Amino acid sequence: MHIFITRPVPEVAYRLLDEEKITYTVWDKDVPQTRDELIALSMKADGVINADAYKFDHDLLEKLSHLKVISLTSVGFNNIDIAAAKKFDIKIGHTPNVLSQATADIAFLLLLATSRKAFFHHKRILNGTWGMFQPTGGLGIELYGKTLGIFGLGKIGLEMARKCFHAYGMNIIYHNRTANEDAERELNAKYVSMDELLQESDVISAHSPLTDETKGTFDKEAFDKMKSKAIFINTGRGALHVEQDLIEALESKQIWGAGLDVFEQEPTSPDNPLLNMENVCTLPHIGSATEETRARMAELAARNIIAALKGSKMPAEVQ
Repeated sequence: MHIFITRPVPEVAYRLLDEEKITYTVWDKDVPQTRDELIALSMKADGVINADAYKFDHDLLEKLSHLKVISLTSVGFNNIDIAAAKKFDIKIGHTPNVLSQATADIAFLLLLATSRKAFFHHKRILNGTWGMFQPTGGLGIELYGKTLGIFGLGKIGLEMARKCFHAYGMNIIYHNRTANEDAERELNAKYVSMDELLQESDVISAHSPLTDETKGTFDKEAFDKMKSKAIFINTGRGALHVEQDLIEALESKQIWGAGLDVFEQEPTSPDNPLLNMENVCTLPHIGSATEETRARMAELAARNIIAALKGSKMPAEVQ
């Protein structure tokens, strides 16, 4: 058996593949492969570990219908046409449960940094505008006892809620497809409608998977319903919010601030207005970027592909 790996991954994956005598080709160039290069390399393989956000649409999956499996190094699978994968009998693996804490850490970091305008103040040091002490200049807002609204209270959202509950005594409300009894029992979390989430939250943190139903959830209409002192955090997928609507909501002071690890287009342009707003903190999609978490993701991706190639049940298969 032979597989193609779209980007270099932590060493643990190669060790597992070597133990099973599965050979592999790794794309280790500093630029992404073109679509034609991806097809050519995948045509020689029985499976693919997709270690980036490359989109496998219907046309691409049809061309690669010989594949037995595509194993993702991510929880989300919105870059895969799942219906087409089922049509061509290509199994899809992903990596849930192993990056919840690391991603929630980034959401919490962005919340705290945004609430105190930390990135803006760091830039003041770099650009020489620290200047004289201003008692009313560049003030942040406190989080103690405020209300955190979670959009998508799954494992990552629950970790974020725990941090906010225990660190700042925040009240937890959430909107989900189904009730989260663990959160309600442990954190006294309250299930609310989407309108209630928007209207009652001092902070909204988006953790929902990106689907046709959730795409563009946070648009002008949503931001118009939020508090003028509200902070919006997104560490899920950039397409959960409409970026231009978010920019306008921030510029017009419809909401107070935003912390983003994700953008509609990635990498985002260096001249994106969000990167230089006083009340916005941004990061380049690093939610899972710790040595420990990336190793766990690579291990699970390898175990998924090994199981599929052996005809066994994958540890984490997208259904």
